[in-house]
Amino acid sequence: MSKIKLTINGKEIDAEVEPRKLLVHFLREDMGLTGTHVGCDTSNCGACTVLLNGKAVKSCTMLVVQADGREVTTIEGISSGDEMHPLQRAFIQKHGLQCGYCTSGMILTSFWLLSKNKNPTEEEIRKAISGNLCRCTGYQSIVESVKYGAQLLKEEQKGEQEIRVR
Repeated sequence: MSKIKLTINGKEIDAEVEPRKLLVHFLREDMGLTGTHVGCDTSNCGACTVLLNGKAVKSCTMLVVQADGREVTTIEGISSGDEMHPLQRAFIQKHGLQCGYCTSGMILTSFWLLSKNKNPTEEEIRKAISGNLCRCTGYQSIVESVKYGAQLLKEEQKGEQEIRVR
């Protein structure tokens, strides 16, 4: 067993883990964070995408011991209490999900993209999500969801700035 300390969705975690345990299985089995899905275990589908120190990574190809000392954010960690993140709302409003299996990975990959690029083009969105597979939507509704999510984020940030000015 290996001792690790990491932060998951803002909460510090101390754990003893099998050295060969994958991060995705630790999140799902030990932490109960089942929004991170297992689709292929070979890093081909992106359903297991999480943020590691703010960068989108596929948790099925990473040992949990490799996350020691780092910050992990799952789909459960981007919302604020009962309030969904604007990107989550955008995926619902623009029908960027159907069966939902790829959705958490798509949203976290898009979250990472929007953290680097507040106004991505369709081409940039498609490139960012190219490592995430969706068998249901044909991707256009996902692209539209990301564009709308970027718009919602801008509106939210503008509203916060107006509140601070008053």
